Amino acid sequence: MVDKDRVEGIGQQIKGAVKDIAGKVTGNEKLEAEGKAEKAAGKVQEGLGKGKDAVRDVVK
Repeated sequence: MVDKDRVEGIGQQIKGAVKDIAGKVTGNEKLEAEGKAEKAAGKVQEGLGKGKDAVRDVVK
């Protein structure tokens, strides 16, 4: 079973990537920066989920 943090983290990374690209295309530096920040936060959240999964696997 995959932890929900992993799924939400991946979703957040995708959302951030879309904002990042949209910011680059439109020349909107603020949107681009928001996208980069969201991608980073998504990676952290995904990592948390991976850690939870690893602990759960060891405990089983």
